[in-house]
Amino acid sequence: MTKTLQLSEKEGWNLAFNALLNHETSKDNAKEVADALINAEFDGQSGHGLSRIPSYVEQLSSGKVNGNVSPKIISSKGSVIRIDAGHGFAFPAISLALNEITKTCKSFGIAAVGISRSHHFGQAGRHVERLAEHGLIGLMFGNTPKAIPPWGGTQALFGTNPIAFSAPRADDAPMVIDMSLSKVARGKVMLANQQNEKIPEDWAIDNEGKPTTDPKKALAGAMLPIGDAKGSALALMVEILAAGLTGSNFGFEASSFLDAEGDSPGVGQLIIAIDPSFFSGDGFSERIETIISSILEQPSTRLPGNKRLEKRKLREKSEKITISKELYEKIMSLTKS
Repeated sequence: MTKTLQLSEKEGWNLAFNALLNHETSKDNAKEVADALINAEFDGQSGHGLSRIPSYVEQLSSGKVNGNVSPKIISSKGSVIRIDAGHGFAFPAISLALNEITKTCKSFGIAAVGISRSHHFGQAGRHVERLAEHGLIGLMFGNTPKAIPPWGGTQALFGTNPIAFSAPRADDAPMVIDMSLSKVARGKVMLANQQNEKIPEDWAIDNEGKPTTDPKKALAGAMLPIGDAKGSALALMVEILAAGLTGSNFGFEASSFLDAEGDSPGVGQLIIAIDPSFFSGDGFSERIETIISSILEQPSTRLPGNKRLEKRKLREKSEKITISKELYEKIMSLTKS
């Protein structure tokens, strides 16, 4: 059984921040990344949390990720913004994108921002949630290194390619839908591999196209898409929106987020923001509550994202996160010169 330990939010944040700072990462960038990883831990998304630090540090050391680069606005024309992440971490670029798109959307009613030469972007839902906190509807598409085969194929070609959607609510937390287009996020397989645990047989195939419960073989093989052919088609859609539109690498062209081999992944993200008041005046809040109440009237229903909110509240109450002792010791060693 894996030994675990509990950390306070500050202890976990410092652990991530210091490991990054010790490996050629600027203070501003280390803060953005640490914030994102700790938020993922509190949302119960540990596959996007502190477990990412060892591979991030490997990539910093090899030069696959530039920890000191600052994202730059390439152009801003009308309601369309282009941002270059510069082969650095995605999180600083996304923060810049969210700040810019929020202002632009308030002026035009709808705005879009494309991010190129980017990297692993963690919880897509958390990013669009920030838009909803400003009263905006948010959509996000991001492609990732190859993990899913085209339908009927056996070799990975598309990324797991998360899609996220958020909608503001007047008197409640935003509604957030966040899903990768594989049956589960690849981070869960990575975590199972770190903890020497098996995975369900319907998550992935090995490099011969056969179902596997071995996470190592799954990482070397391919993830299976949600909804079979429909999921594969959606993954293609995201490749076009996130990579084709932004001039970034497609999933089959991008190097892995999980190791230090190869060039920078250079993937892309597309974020769209919509101001409901431009479309329905003050009526949007009432309309969204109408459909939400209709859903919840039926027994055993729940809104997408509610489990994440419940986990967040539990952790915020205890102010503790749980990680394996092995991971803690590994990250701690990275904080020292």
